[in-house]
Amino acid sequence: MQFFSHDGFDLAFLDRQPASGEGDPVLMIHGFASSHYVNWVSPGWFKTLNEAGYRAIALDNRGHGSSSKSYEEADYTPAKMASDAAALLDHLGIERAHVMGYSMGARIAAFLALSDPHKVATLVLGGLGIGMVDGVGDWDPIAAALLAEDPAATAHPRGRAFRAFADQTRSDRRALAACIVASRELLSADDIARIAQPTLIAVGTRDDIGGSPDELAALMPNARAFHIEGRDHMLAVGDKTFKQNALEFYAQHPL
Repeated sequence: MQFFSHDGFDLAFLDRQPASGEGDPVLMIHGFASSHYVNWVSPGWFKTLNEAGYRAIALDNRGHGSSSKSYEEADYTPAKMASDAAALLDHLGIERAHVMGYSMGARIAAFLALSDPHKVATLVLGGLGIGMVDGVGDWDPIAAALLAEDPAATAHPRGRAFRAFADQTRSDRRALAACIVASRELLSADDIARIAQPTLIAVGTRDDIGGSPDELAALMPNARAFHIEGRDHMLAVGDKTFKQNALEFYAQHPL
């Protein structure tokens, strides 16, 4: 792990070149309550990308993993987290990269494509379809579950699931509770229509959080949808067909 500083945060990141030498960079942005390791290393994305000749880069978002934490909700807007990703590219001297995000990371990637379009060559948006515009349901019980003294007292199924995930990853639950309030900012259909980069939108067919990838792709000028068969929100990220489609997508759109 390496670290750089931006906007008052010390942000952890991993940067691995392929064995063959320098490859096109792929910046990966993880989802809520996750980390670079849980989202991208453990499911095999670093291995997949490096073996295909790509430079794999991923950061721990502020409030997550080994990066520093804040308990202020205002620190966790998608725009501010997108600025962290842009600052990492600057720190590494990378002018343009493929950008891949999963769930909350997909939202951050979309904000990055709007704020710094010259830095984003392509987008892969995983685990988030039309929910980026319409919302992804009631997440307030998740914040309550994260802050509860006794996790067994949480009745909300999604709240229980994310509390268990946060405990499993030994996350700072207070930081995550602040993050989930501010990080759900929606993009309008007009905003989405301004994202002109080639985009792959991949959502599991059993995902009850992300929303339709087809509906989101229909709003964009250069996007296509991919359905990750038989996968829910938690399991889709490591699916081999998702990886295959991403590699095919990158081969079609080299830097």
